[in-house]
This record gives sequence, C-alpha cells and structure tokens, in this order.
Amino acid sequence: MEEGERDNRTSSMDFVLLGISDVPTLQNLLFLLLLVIYSVTMVGNILIVVLVVADRHLHTPMYFFLGNLSSLETCYSSTILPRLLASFLTGDSTISAHGCLVQFYFFGSIVANECFLLAAMSYDRYLAICQPLLYASLMTWKLSMHLAAASWLWGSLLLVVVTAFLSQLQFCVPKAIDHFFCDFTPLLELACSDTTAVTIVTFIFSILDAVFPFLFTLASYVCIIAAILRIPSSTGREKAFSTCSSHLTLVTIFYGTLILVYMVPRRAPLRQLNKVFSFFYTVLTPLVNPLIYSLRNREVREALRKIMRKVLACTQSSWSLVDTGKRHL
Repeated sequence: MEEGERDNRTSSMDFVLLGISDVPTLQNLLFLLLLVIYSVTMVGNILIVVLVVADRHLHTPMYFFLGNLSSLETCYSSTILPRLLASFLTGDSTISAHGCLVQFYFFGSIVANECFLLAAMSYDRYLAICQPLLYASLMTWKLSMHLAAASWLWGSLLLVVVTAFLSQLQFCVPKAIDHFFCDFTPLLELACSDTTAVTIVTFIFSILDAVFPFLFTLASYVCIIAAILRIPSSTGREKAFSTCSSHLTLVTIFYGTLILVYMVPRRAPLRQLNKVFSFFYTVLTPLVNPLIYSLRNREVREALRKIMRKVLACTQSSWSLVDTGKRHL
C-alpha cells in the first residue's frame, strides 16, 4: 500500500489545468477574446520596441527602459496565453509536470524582472525631475544598460532556486490545478510533502524581488510628486508630471493587481474572484503598456507617424514600379 501511495504521489502523470473550464458555454467567446488580446499585446509591444530602435529621437534612457519593458511584456504574455489558447482549441487542459514547472519559472522570473525594471524606470524619472541639471551625467548609457541587465538577470536567478525547491515536492493525485496556469499557490495546494522549506525560501525571495523594488518605486514617486508640487507655475507642474504619468499609471496597475492576486485568500468563496484578478494581472496588464504609452506619449505618437509615413511612401513607390512595369509590357 505504501509503495502504491508513493507511486501515486511521485508519478510523472500530467497536471490538469481546470482554468476557466467551469464556463463551457463561453469557451468560443473566450477564445476569440484572448486571441484578440494576445494579438494586440504582441503587435503593440513589438511595435514599441521597433519605434525605440528605429527613431533616434527615442534614443534616451527613458525609452531604452520602455523598450526593455515592452520586450518583457511580450515574453510575459507568451508564457501563458498560447498554452491557454491551445487548450481552448483542442479541449486538452493537461500539462506535463516539467512543462508546468517551466511555465512557473518563466512567469515568476518575468514578474520579478518587471518589478526591478519598473524600479529602474522610477529612478530614471526621479533623476529627470528631482535632479534635472545632473540627469545627463548621472543617468549615462552605461548605467542604463547595467540597470536593464540587472533587471533581466536578478529575478531569473532567484526563480531558479524557488523552482528547484518546488520540483522536489511530491504531488497528490488527482493533480488538478484550480487555475488557468501554473502559479505558486495552486501548485502548493497539491503538495503531499512538507512545504515549509519552499514556503520560507519563496517568502524571503518575494521580499527581495517584489517588496524592495516596490518600496523603492514608492519612495521615488513620493520624492517626484513632492518636487512637482514645489514648481511654482501650473504649466511647469503639468509638463513635469506628463513625463512620468504614463509610468506611474503602469506601476499603479501592475502593483495594484499583483497585491490583489496574492493578498486575496484562495478559499472556496473567493477562489473565482482570485482567478478574475489573476486574469487582469496576467492577461490585461501586458496589453495596457503599449496602449498607455502610445495614447498618452507625444514622442511615441510622433515616432509612429514617421514610421507610418515611411511605410506608406515605400508602398506607393512599390505600386508605382509595378504600374510602370505593366505599362512597359
């Protein structure tokens, strides 16, 4: 009996992601909605990366960080939505144990990386508004690249340790995860072995890769808002605030949904609410980034107009060549 029980716990059978399968009547509508969201998210974030690279007016630290953020959001969406869309198409909600851990690792590391990147962006805005005369000498390209590289690497390294601890757990059958992706808490709920070590390690690393960056970002914006309020003219205050309003909006949405997801208990009455918050956090937040920066940022809109004019000019030139060729024939 003990051997059979151990085999049940340590078996490599697949996990089943229950996800949003409890609303079967909405499957087709959800598939179309998620497909549109994923397409817009990918196109919007990739377009921002292209604009930052192509337009020399956007070759500043602020837009360099924005390009990195858009790259992160592209990876962020791709860790969850393609798998979710495939499950809607095929009706297969299973995911292998290794696949589940890989999804958890990439999702967790990207979230941690984004926390650090948002902190780096807040520091950039702090220097631009609170130390404008020293900004160019303090926020050099070398420092910008070091901050961006640290943002990409730090969270990824921390999540290696957490994932390694998580992989040592034994899971009970049936391995049904009441979520639409492999997140930490739903996986922990299925564990049959002692979870004390992985819980302590995750708590410590959460402080390092989420709480500290959040407090740093919060402190930066307290200083920024205080500096803006000291500007005597209303025009000057509006101009200063406009340079950081997009980033502040993004920070509020990101940390607001993050806190809601992990602070709301996953008890039976609140489990569906937790899924809703998780949906906003994982699916809609990456969509918000290109919309905020394209709709509210004048320089990004201008860069987009330039790219569109070049594309239209190239298209018209190509059609002209085709028409000329036809007339010669």
